[in-house]
Amino acid sequence: MRILFMGTPDIAAECLKALYAAGHDICGVYTRRDKPVGRKQVLTAPPVKEVALEHGTPVFQPRTLRDGGEDANIQALAPELIVVVAYGCILPASVLQAPRYGCINLHVSLLPKYRGSAPVQWAVLNGDTETGVSIMQMDEGLDTGDVLVCEKMAIGPEETSGELFDRVTAVGARVLCETIPQIAAGTLRPQPQDHAHATLAPMLDKELAEFRLTDSAAHIHDWVRGMNPWPMAWFTTSGGKKVKVTECRTVPSHGEAPGTVLATRPLTVACAEGAIQLLHVVPEGKKPMDGTSFAAGLRLKAGDCL
Repeated sequence: MRILFMGTPDIAAECLKALYAAGHDICGVYTRRDKPVGRKQVLTAPPVKEVALEHGTPVFQPRTLRDGGEDANIQALAPELIVVVAYGCILPASVLQAPRYGCINLHVSLLPKYRGSAPVQWAVLNGDTETGVSIMQMDEGLDTGDVLVCEKMAIGPEETSGELFDRVTAVGARVLCETIPQIAAGTLRPQPQDHAHATLAPMLDKELAEFRLTDSAAHIHDWVRGMNPWPMAWFTTSGGKKVKVTECRTVPSHGEAPGTVLATRPLTVACAEGAIQLLHVVPEGKKPMDGTSFAAGLRLKAGDCL
């Protein structure tokens, strides 16, 4: 099929690679503009752009599509289908209606759950045991279109959002390639979403990543998994120091006050419900270390308050 692809980050790049491998005619690629990255602010192309250029595909990087400035170009490319994966721009009606088969979007949740920009992370943050991918026929709303295909996936009890995202990317790319022939054959039955059960998955930030030892151990465990690899969950010690936690485990407690050190090998701290073993941490201004080394540095002992 003749496809116009729109996407930006790594997941989109993997999907684009899969579409090339499946033999589709990629007539053009739209992606966001190059951005300064790192301390030296080196101007860096989005992953999708790099993949497209490797295949000799024309790349377009407009600031927006909403002003109609790209309508003529999209018409000239004459796509049969527009495939969108984490593009980052709103598509107006003129673009949605341009191809014969319209526009489809790969969304990494079981819609209508977790509409928005961070569906994988919120599934982990909320302690869900299941997620999946959805292929949606796009409309002018935010992830509100009819669902063409869904595939469910289990979430491991210790799995981080980064680990889950890798798995979801692979499944999403496969399901996307399996769906397109069905669109051409007209064998799919679009299912309207139940908007009454929609939930949102807003962007994460460093402030949101904070947890407190007065939270339950289960909540802390999910927060640490869900905020990994970015922005990393953190808490503030009784001494006012910020500590990021990259790995932890829940264990029982016996009613001790939240923040009480129960053991130092590994560092185990009471919470509101249960206790948490802080297995790997990054203390403020220091290198990553295991929790036992962190406890030794603070000269903590059982019964102290962290």
